[in-house]
Amino acid sequence: MNVWMGTCKYLSTIHVSTKSWSRSVPFPQYGSSRFSHRSLPFKRISSLTKRFLVVLAMDGSKADAPKEMPLGLDDTTEEEYAFQSKLLLEFNSISNINNAWIFNSDSALASQGMFCISQSNLLANKSKKFILSSTILKESNSSVKFHWAPFPIEMSGASKVVPSPSGSKLLVVRNPENEGPSHLEIWNSSHLEKEFHVPQSVHGSVYTDEWFEGISWNLDETCIAYVAEEPSPAKPTFNDQGYKKGGLTEKDSGSWKGQGDWEESWGETYSGKRQPALFVLSTKSGEVQPVKGIDKSLSVGQVVWAPSIEGSAQYLVFVGWSFETRKLGMKYCYNRPCALYAVRAPHKESNATETEIQLTEVCQALKLTQTINSAFLPRFSPDGKFLVFLSAKSSVDSGAHSATNSLHRIDWPSDVKECISIEVYDVIPVVTCAEHGCFPGLYCLTVLSNPWLSDGRTIILPSFWHSCQVLLSVNVLSGEVSRITPSDSNFSWSLLALDGNNIISVLSSPVDVPEISYGTIIEKENNAKAWSWSNVSSPIFRCSDKVRSLLSSLQFSIMEIPVKVGSDNLTKGARQPIEAIYVSSKNKKTDTCDPLIAILHGGPHSVSPSSFSKSLAFLSSLGYSLLIVNYRGSLGFGEEALQSLPGKAGSQDVDDVITAIDHVINLGLASPSKIAVLGGSHGGFLATHLIGQAPEKFVAAATRNPVCNISLMVGVTDIPDWCYVESYGIAGIDRYTEAPSEEDLTLFYSKSPISHLSKVKTPTLFLFGAQDLRVPVSNGLQYARALKAKGVDTKIIVFPNDVHSIDRPQSDFESFVNIGVWFKKYCK
Repeated sequence: MNVWMGTCKYLSTIHVSTKSWSRSVPFPQYGSSRFSHRSLPFKRISSLTKRFLVVLAMDGSKADAPKEMPLGLDDTTEEEYAFQSKLLLEFNSISNINNAWIFNSDSALASQGMFCISQSNLLANKSKKFILSSTILKESNSSVKFHWAPFPIEMSGASKVVPSPSGSKLLVVRNPENEGPSHLEIWNSSHLEKEFHVPQSVHGSVYTDEWFEGISWNLDETCIAYVAEEPSPAKPTFNDQGYKKGGLTEKDSGSWKGQGDWEESWGETYSGKRQPALFVLSTKSGEVQPVKGIDKSLSVGQVVWAPSIEGSAQYLVFVGWSFETRKLGMKYCYNRPCALYAVRAPHKESNATETEIQLTEVCQALKLTQTINSAFLPRFSPDGKFLVFLSAKSSVDSGAHSATNSLHRIDWPSDVKECISIEVYDVIPVVTCAEHGCFPGLYCLTVLSNPWLSDGRTIILPSFWHSCQVLLSVNVLSGEVSRITPSDSNFSWSLLALDGNNIISVLSSPVDVPEISYGTIIEKENNAKAWSWSNVSSPIFRCSDKVRSLLSSLQFSIMEIPVKVGSDNLTKGARQPIEAIYVSSKNKKTDTCDPLIAILHGGPHSVSPSSFSKSLAFLSSLGYSLLIVNYRGSLGFGEEALQSLPGKAGSQDVDDVITAIDHVINLGLASPSKIAVLGGSHGGFLATHLIGQAPEKFVAAATRNPVCNISLMVGVTDIPDWCYVESYGIAGIDRYTEAPSEEDLTLFYSKSPISHLSKVKTPTLFLFGAQDLRVPVSNGLQYARALKAKGVDTKIIVFPNDVHSIDRPQSDFESFVNIGVWFKKYCK
């Protein structure tokens, strides 16, 4: 036992610590009638120690001052923090590939690759971006070799890079960090060709968020269309005389600008961003022109150039989201109605001929998709004969924020005006319920800018197939869909780029660091074709020997788990088994089970794929088994299974998680006394429901921005419609209102974890982003404060500058160190 004592004029505090605990208590002032060792709560202090304390108190001498400990830490916990943070750094250093582009060379046996890489920089609290190049050599035996550049080059300050169609030029977008101009740079293979500074009076920052983002070169590389914030609207000016007519001038010193009308944003991650609008840059003159003819009620994004026809004006095709009284949250929300539009592009040059000027007279944008309420990610075929696009019509119709997608085709006419009555063909319809092992439906969230094979009719798409992400080959004329990644693999595959008829992808698993895989078509008997995949040695995903050693001791499997069917009116799809990804040690030397963490995804209409996650691999390496549950309502299992959840949130999804946990307990893979739960957003909703509905089942819980009280959330969230749909089901679309009734609020409360708070006794860690617009911090704080007042061990960390995802590098790092230490404290 170590004893230290700090004294000033009077002795005030005694701190006694052992190897297992530490505590500070008030010490009576010298001369107090209460001064007695009997008043101390420590009964076993030796008499020698007592005399030592008294002597110190009487002569006023000072012992060494104690070291200052971070709030909530003692010596033992601090050691665990140090160990776990060092381990997490090892995982955190692994890079990611954000994008890749392939450029043809003069040789048919070689091509050039350019890979955009990001790596977390904790000290700078941002992700650094790099470009790494590679020469891709195709050998005669159908094998391939990548010759990598010796070092990556940092793209400092670059918001986006976009190669031109020929690959001879590169656009670099540098968005301002303040109210300065946007920088648009045109590079060739050897140097910076041109640089354009676009002032705020023309437009604000260029959108590069992969949703509203639209940056597209035209075919002859003379123009670039892109989406940027509209210029700032004029604001009222005031001085000591009141309102000042004429606005603020440079000579004014006693004036200030007012705020003017409030402009609503598209919610989470778009706070403070102005309306997205369409612009065209001339790469020769640098002139930037706004695209005319687009209704002010439309927010635009995802622009592409339509095929140009000689002698006619050029057209742009873009996605438009309309709004009337309110913009609801857009991030992760595919249920927002949207359509494809075509609009005439501005003339190319300021010295355009009279004929060109006549061709660019203002014309209103034409709506291309009149018969469907959702259309996005448009892509023209290489020959320009047809346009394909994704649709989330099932999401719009049902109100679920994400659901099963469909793929559609438009045969592109020679005269754009004919698009008003054009027919929309179904290529891949919504799959309601698939037979076992069959295609479960399209769940595609991204499409390459050039996703076409050389036949001009086959498109390559990534999609979730149950708990895996796979690659699909789709014939957009016949509608034939093929899974081209191995069907016997539980790994997940993401799509990077096409190299002619070959595919560059990344494959990984929960226990395997990502690696690049190269896919080629091979001829088989009877003219049949199949895809062959070979792994590519790459410096991008290198990790330490320690990480590889830890991961090599782990294994994973995907379990099928039958669900509890308590009602006869469930659809066939809702009765099918759920899946859970089970990660565990493969070198068990004892019969005891490692502590188990149930991992729950958000959404709820999202999915946890069998891909590598640095944070979850970190938790696995600490000695935990993981059970990553894809409950009913997850993507990748058919529309009937997904639509079985709305209206049953907080019950059916809770039952599915408990069923999955009981399944691994019954298999002897987990101990019922060592179960923890971790989830964020709707996963946090489930975690807090579970510790209330099954209070004896969990020894610890950790939540990130959890939904705890829907009745409180509905009035402040950017997605109030979510509250209605997940509580009422599809009927919630018609009930949705900005002014919920007493009946609504009563139902919302009954569906919420806070309704079960009185039963909770599980120690719980809460992690909040103070700038969260999706589940505002007040929602979780209300629950956490109530839990703390109830006497349950509770820890709260708030990240002041983070939004819903809590993904700033320092915040994400601190989050998972705290999660690891919290579970270590209770899962023994």
